[in-house]
Amino acid sequence: MSILRAEQRSRTDSPSFTLGNRLYRIAWNGCWLLLAAWTPPALNRWRCLLLRTFGARLAPCAKVYGSARVWSPANLEMGAFACIGPRVIVYSMGRITLGEHALVSQGAHLCAGTHDIEDPRFQLTAAPIAIGARAWIAAEAFVGPGVTVGEGAVLGARGCAFGDLAPWTVHAGNPARPLKARTRFG
Repeated sequence: MSILRAEQRSRTDSPSFTLGNRLYRIAWNGCWLLLAAWTPPALNRWRCLLLRTFGARLAPCAKVYGSARVWSPANLEMGAFACIGPRVIVYSMGRITLGEHALVSQGAHLCAGTHDIEDPRFQLTAAPIAIGARAWIAAEAFVGPGVTVGEGAVLGARGCAFGDLAPWTVHAGNPARPLKARTRFG
């Protein structure tokens, strides 16, 4: 289910998202709040089943904590052993992909949507986020629309990535800047 029609619709006076899309997200949020948000970590398979039911593509051993919030599972893809930690916000207006062993730590925000500030109607737009294999988005970090986090890259705690992050490099700050190389492994 392709849910982003914001860019196509920005030239009209209609809402950014179709009625069907809005109903899908209402059903999804109700389902997650009632059946998953309160579940203990041991019920990961159950949470992943709910995400798959709403269109997420998850490897069998992906992990998503119950306190995470996913805007649209249809735009989420996770590789083997990828993990979305506690209180992570996955604003998946556009596709968000996590490679194998990618880790998004507590309180981080993956934001694949924004507004067109040049549009007088301030319409929503989206751009995909790709987080490479073995990359780590540390606690309370922010990854903006259209960002690619290279394989093995690290975005330090509370760092803000508005542009691509080089592979096997540690980045920190706002905006994120490279600090040092990271040792390759695995």
